[in-house]
Amino acid sequence: MWSLGGWFKRRTLARNPIDPDLWDRVRQRLPILDGLTAEEDRYLLDSCVLFLHAKHLTALEGVELDDESRLFLAAQAQLPLLALGDLNWYQGFHEIVLYGDDFISPQRHRDASGIEHEWDGEHSGEAWSQGPVILAWPGVLSSGGWEAYNLVIHELAHKLDMLNGDANGHPPLHNDMRVADWARVMQAAFDDMNRQLDANPDTETAIDPYAAENPAEFFAVTSEYFFSAPDLLVEAYPEVYAQLKAFYRQDPLVRLMALSAGT
Repeated sequence: MWSLGGWFKRRTLARNPIDPDLWDRVRQRLPILDGLTAEEDRYLLDSCVLFLHAKHLTALEGVELDDESRLFLAAQAQLPLLALGDLNWYQGFHEIVLYGDDFISPQRHRDASGIEHEWDGEHSGEAWSQGPVILAWPGVLSSGGWEAYNLVIHELAHKLDMLNGDANGHPPLHNDMRVADWARVMQAAFDDMNRQLDANPDTETAIDPYAAENPAEFFAVTSEYFFSAPDLLVEAYPEVYAQLKAFYRQDPLVRLMALSAGT
């Protein structure tokens, strides 16, 4: 993220104060933020202000953006970075484009025999290397709960993945993480999902079967679950949860369990 001690950051925060009542309304719409400490909450709010200053939100037809909506999106975008320090993790893009509904996107794929297939796919989000993030506004509005769905986190996980080049399910790891461990754990879970779906395409997998599309989608979907359904992820693939915990340096499961216990 950004260094909050820098003069430019302090000036940006001073010039863009957030009404506490506005932040309270946003927090009430985002159960996945419940359980954050007061210090984490303050840091997240400051990060949202800096994010909205750095990124341009382009609202297309059917999207009405007010201050609460902008902050609602920014809080979900910044949650994964909460404990990642002052690096600019969301580099390489400056714009988030918001569609009023799912959108049609041209797709291209070359199969194992070298034949190239083209089709139009209906998507709710996309993230392109060195390009903008595209989100369908209904998907953004449906995100924020402990419900195994978060479009914002999913697409921005792709941007973290792309920090190493093309999205391949391998974001830049911290020095205290082992690349071999990450690769082994993620590949084993990815292969397990594909074995299940190969045996029965209609099987109900423990997490969204879209994760089995490719390693990039596996990382994005499991990141989504990490923050929005950590209990489901840790039950299905505890080692994947452990790797994501080491990467994001957070433990949403602890917060969810404390909330469930009423503590």
